[in-house]
Amino acid sequence: MKAIRRLTVRPVLPDPLRPLSDLARNLRWSWHEGTRDLFRSVDPGCWADAGGDPVRLLGTVPPARLAELAGDGEFLRRLAGAAADLDRYMTGDRWYQDRERSARLPAAVAYFSPEFGITAALPQYSGGLGILAGDHLKAASDLGVPLVGVGLLYRHGYFRQSLSRDGWQQEHYPVLDPGALPLALLEEPDGTPARVALALPGGRELRARIWLAQVGRVPLLLLDSDVEENDLGERGVTDRLYGGGSDHRLLQEMLLGMGGVRAVRAYCRITGHAPPEVFHTNEGHAGFLGVERIAELCDGGLDFDSALEAVRAGTVFTTHTPVPAGIDRFDRDLIARHFGPGAELPGIGAERVLRLGGESYPGGEPGVFNMAVMGLRLAQRANGVSLLHGGVSREMFAGLWPGFDADEVPITSVTNGVHAPTWVAPEVFRLGARAIGAERAEEALTVGGPDRWDSVTDIPDEDLWELRRTLRGQLVAEVRERLRASWRERGAGEAELGWIDGVLDPGVLTIGFARRVPSYKRLTLMLEDRERLTGLLLHPERPVQIVVAGKAHPADDGGKRLVQELVRFADDPRVRHRIVFLPDYGMGMAQKLYPGCDVWLNNPLRPLEACGTSGMKAALNGCLNLSVLDGWWDEWYQPDFGWAIPTADGAASDPERRDAMEAAALYELLEQRVTPPFYERGRSGLPDRWIEMVRRTLSLLGPRVLAGRMVREYVERLYTPAAEAHRAMEPDAARGLAEWKARVRAAWPGVRVGHVEASAATATAELGSTLGLRVRVGLGDLAPDDVEVQAVSGRVDSGDRITGAAALALKPVSGPDLEGRWVYEGPLALDRTGPFGYTVRVLPSHPLLASGADTGLVAVPTDEPAGTAAPLMR
Repeated sequence: MKAIRRLTVRPVLPDPLRPLSDLARNLRWSWHEGTRDLFRSVDPGCWADAGGDPVRLLGTVPPARLAELAGDGEFLRRLAGAAADLDRYMTGDRWYQDRERSARLPAAVAYFSPEFGITAALPQYSGGLGILAGDHLKAASDLGVPLVGVGLLYRHGYFRQSLSRDGWQQEHYPVLDPGALPLALLEEPDGTPARVALALPGGRELRARIWLAQVGRVPLLLLDSDVEENDLGERGVTDRLYGGGSDHRLLQEMLLGMGGVRAVRAYCRITGHAPPEVFHTNEGHAGFLGVERIAELCDGGLDFDSALEAVRAGTVFTTHTPVPAGIDRFDRDLIARHFGPGAELPGIGAERVLRLGGESYPGGEPGVFNMAVMGLRLAQRANGVSLLHGGVSREMFAGLWPGFDADEVPITSVTNGVHAPTWVAPEVFRLGARAIGAERAEEALTVGGPDRWDSVTDIPDEDLWELRRTLRGQLVAEVRERLRASWRERGAGEAELGWIDGVLDPGVLTIGFARRVPSYKRLTLMLEDRERLTGLLLHPERPVQIVVAGKAHPADDGGKRLVQELVRFADDPRVRHRIVFLPDYGMGMAQKLYPGCDVWLNNPLRPLEACGTSGMKAALNGCLNLSVLDGWWDEWYQPDFGWAIPTADGAASDPERRDAMEAAALYELLEQRVTPPFYERGRSGLPDRWIEMVRRTLSLLGPRVLAGRMVREYVERLYTPAAEAHRAMEPDAARGLAEWKARVRAAWPGVRVGHVEASAATATAELGSTLGLRVRVGLGDLAPDDVEVQAVSGRVDSGDRITGAAALALKPVSGPDLEGRWVYEGPLALDRTGPFGYTVRVLPSHPLLASGADTGLVAVPTDEPAGTAAPLMR
């Protein structure tokens, strides 16, 4: 008989054990080994059955065991110590508070993301975007950054993956009971659940309650539409992560963005938390948060254009997408139905919302509403997630800034990092703690700093090698256990599975490959030449073994075919002891996989990997990277700690030929450069060259790949300037900037760059000499204070395009003449040899602009002005 309703009955803990509940409800336990050890000691068997989830553990421990612990003096002492440690962590000064006190720092930052990977016990993530968001919150907590996370609570999370007998991916969607998760309802002072609501067409409403997950010091607000006040359709809005059609996804993104702002306001009102000065949109899914904030300001008396300027000042937008196909785009008519009279934000109107996301630029689709475009238009500061991805993003979105070269598009980059306490194996941490002490080792993982990682050079070779052997052995045991469970799910009987006891060898070079399975990540590139791969796997002296995991999107049959192809190869009795595919890749598996591998393989199509943080997690455990120069590896690769797979960029436009070339390069690297140093032994009997690469990976890459480094960069380079801009954008300033922009746009057709004269300081153009520039500029109805006239110079290529451009502001010396022209002058230094060129341009200039390209307007020496900002709404 099936239950019609489910709920979770929580245990009543004896009074001496009450602190266990507080420890379980704060997700700091997910990265704090001491707290996990405490829960493990409650009941090791129940802990294993609960999958390392303290909330589930406390719901299954027999009452007799709880009573025993309540009288166990040693356990109570450990419990009191853990509770006191958490209290110090929550209330003590961290990096953010220890910095020189400055009013520049934001009082609070709201961080919006469609998914968060905090722990396997809270399965609200699908892949890298969510794991990155979870690591961002954890690092902010460790550093004391006053962040508030905002997301959705998906009742089915992302799917669970299994395999059919023939290797086809199967999806399962278990129902999650919030009462069984480490969550608490946000309640009003009268004890009723806090609610947010969105108006839907036809007089309907979408209501949601707010669950609170405490991620160390950071509150994470998760909106849940599965409430009785909703109709059946609205109850299912937060059913699955990245599920449903366009209408369903739009409602999810409206609830995340607009409902999320309302949830933040409710949380601050109820708890007294400082209101955010900065709103960070992690990818375009949450872009409607800017529309909601505009509506708030309009309700407070600002007009739309002024409110837009105020919102942009305090908004940061991060794009993770290197290809247009990865961006959420909706039909304009669908957007129009959800805004305006009878729906949301009737005071603003659908047309204004549509203009924010419209692809009104060369190459855009007029009938499409683009969430990333809206995110960029609503944020004064934007970034990609690696140096290479920043450049790709500037190229991809250059149409929003016509008249500017791609390298001047105002999208910077902050390279992702990973939260070391989450991803570093306890054995690695303990080895570091023996070298420099536990406190310094913890600081090295959270705050970072090269000086704390230099001590890796003092760790003896035998200790590093023993660490790697231990971790590899643990992985072998984990793989065998998971592989046996997978084959049982595929219908195999126990009598068929004796071979699994011989799968993998703790002494063999182990390669890991685990990630989502879109086609560009090329899961099956390793199968390009199967005989050559088989030779590598079965080499009599230098064999390799490979552990593979990954999920294809449920709607991606192409990705599922790739999984099936890999699985069928791994099922071959000739090689199945050397290559395995593990289904249901997630955080729990990853935390065993990264440390246990010797080499982490990554072979995407360059430059389609925005960052690719899995290799960072592996590196923190002494695993060496073997990767295409894409994402973060393009930025930080050195031969000292890994290998770069050559790519056929531009040399092979045919995909099959390109894959064949790059696969051949991969095999060559494995045969000639990767396996030899692993198996070669020096005088000490150890693989000296390999150990040295491990040492350099830890000491040189370690401090770079930390999420702590990433969050510090966000604070210093994006959050703090955004907070300052937010404070400067008071109502009068916002109105003034909006009026100024309107006036400049109207007058811009009258801006002209006229005659340019240059006089050399010497007879020949020599390095170190200067050119005296003199240019006549027509400003029309504008004044010199409204513009900046620049000389732009640098090396020129064969097409006379300036590269590595530098801009010099010229000064007005006279004007206007009878024709309204002003004369500008300035010295241009010839500071580079070789082909050199320059030009002159005019940009709008205002103290509240974040960059010269902010308005999208520019005038250059042509018959017509270049660039128009009308479609940009800047």
